[in-house]
Amino acid sequence: MQTLLSVAFALLAGLMMTRLMKRFRLPDVTAYLLAGLLIGPFFLGRLGIPGVGFSSYEELDGLTLISNVALGFIAFSIGNEFRLSALKKTGRQAFVIGVVQACVATALVDVALLLFHLAAPDVLSAPAAITLGAIAAATAPAATLMVVRQYKAKGELTSLLLPIVALDDAVGLVLFAVSFGIARALTSGVVDVFSVLVNPAIEIIGSLLLGAVAGYVLTKLETLFHSNTNRLAMTIAFVFLTVALSMLEVTAGPVTIGFSSLLVCMMLGTVFCNICPLSEDLMGKADRWTSPLMVLFFVISGADLELEVFSQLLVVLIGVIYVLTRSAGKYFGARLSARATGCSHDVTKYLGITLLPQAGVALGMCVTAQALGADGSLIRNIVLFAVLVYELVGPLMTKWALTQAGDIQPMPEEIVHRREKKLAEAETKELVIRIQEKKSRHKH
Repeated sequence: MQTLLSVAFALLAGLMMTRLMKRFRLPDVTAYLLAGLLIGPFFLGRLGIPGVGFSSYEELDGLTLISNVALGFIAFSIGNEFRLSALKKTGRQAFVIGVVQACVATALVDVALLLFHLAAPDVLSAPAAITLGAIAAATAPAATLMVVRQYKAKGELTSLLLPIVALDDAVGLVLFAVSFGIARALTSGVVDVFSVLVNPAIEIIGSLLLGAVAGYVLTKLETLFHSNTNRLAMTIAFVFLTVALSMLEVTAGPVTIGFSSLLVCMMLGTVFCNICPLSEDLMGKADRWTSPLMVLFFVISGADLELEVFSQLLVVLIGVIYVLTRSAGKYFGARLSARATGCSHDVTKYLGITLLPQAGVALGMCVTAQALGADGSLIRNIVLFAVLVYELVGPLMTKWALTQAGDIQPMPEEIVHRREKKLAEAETKELVIRIQEKKSRHKH
């Protein structure tokens, strides 16, 4: 009962916060995150009232299933951006930019933090600096996708942005595996080739194969149904199935066979949208079905942000260096590669700004980094600080960049006036009904 009350309260809090933030013209994603902060363990959760907010992070851990499923649907939707017809136009640009900006971000963070290590070796170790550099490559697809959906962004920048964000997961996994393998070698003095090269390759290839097979099977099963309602139910079931299968992990000696849920679900969406003739309609309906799930995902993400990291001056100092150098790497890496691949002026200028959000994938890497012991805890706190900054500022920056590039068009004045007129008519009608009811009661 308490869990259901908390989930209902979280959903309502997120929706009501969008009404408040609308006055400031902030994206809904930011409103959801702020609502999560307010009902999280640092604010309303401290009151300990059952069903009103989340009183502890353990309670939030019990809702990770919602977050995993939401990320699965986000990746499934991004797979729709890999239609072959679109990739023929932007595929080469997206690949080059995706790889270059991730590598430049990692390189800049590595250099800055290694210099900090040389200046203060007792504060930040070399393994921690190298690991943080790899984590810098990851970009959060969820916040970006929600901003694109809310404002119905459409244009050259948007068509490049979503595939690049998706590629970041694969590039980030490779960079993290190699960097983390080097970090562990520096810590233990033993080089583990399987951890550095074999395991990440197996994870990426295995994830893509699993997603491709699931997408093919889904398309074949869809032909058994003639009702769009049943086809939608089948599509949703397969996203749940692929999220579940991606949690499997098999160890055979030094080799670990694991999967990335983002890559699996992204490949599911990619294969499905390219071989199923009804995919566009079904994926659009799935997006509408998952809207409440996305609200919960971001509210829970906001509640899970730990404000206590601000009390640690060391974490704040390293976190500021991390945020500034990662942002510079994303921006200039995207700008240089966009110019080299012949992108337009607006894409070259604003693409890097849309790649700043960071959340789930980076935090997942932090779990692996815990193997470094004390360094692992420091890495987690620094990334938590960065996530807090990026998740609150990133969506707003993404909206601004898409607007400047012309992908978000201001609402025509005619539509605004029409909506205001309808709202006024509805309010007048409601007032007339109340007056009539009042007169009727007086007569009786």
